[in-house]
Amino acid sequence: MNSKASNYDVESRVTDQHHQSLKLWLRMLSCSTMIETEVRTRLRNEFEITLPRFDLMAQLERHPQGLRMGELSQRLMVTGGNITGITDQLEQEKLVVRVADSKDRRAYSVKLTALGHASFQRMAAVHEAWIADMFGGLSSEQKSSLFEILAQMKVHLNKRI
Repeated sequence: MNSKASNYDVESRVTDQHHQSLKLWLRMLSCSTMIETEVRTRLRNEFEITLPRFDLMAQLERHPQGLRMGELSQRLMVTGGNITGITDQLEQEKLVVRVADSKDRRAYSVKLTALGHASFQRMAAVHEAWIADMFGGLSSEQKSSLFEILAQMKVHLNKRI
């Protein structure tokens, strides 16, 4: 990872006088942003694919029966227009196919093609290795502890939001 980026991230604006929760939030945001930036760069350099396209393919990999465009939009938390654009690109590359919904002719499901499945499998294996490497500075126990703490935070947030 680019160590220079960490000198000027969102956390650099924190002082000792800031609330502990604010410092924690900015630390989490800094780490998340650094990892996402690195993944975006590696996907582009190694596979000539964007993170949104990779994420769409990941959703389709988990749902081999296909997903409607609206479902993809909800799962990826982006607009339908974004999903349409990404799907158009992947369809041109023969990585996905649109299939008319048998129950509603106005709706389409999107599915990975055989080529899309094979391409995603290859990218996913490499992606997983990248993530493992980026978390390599933590012990197994530290990762488990952090996972549990963040799970508790997620439960708390789901009750409030």
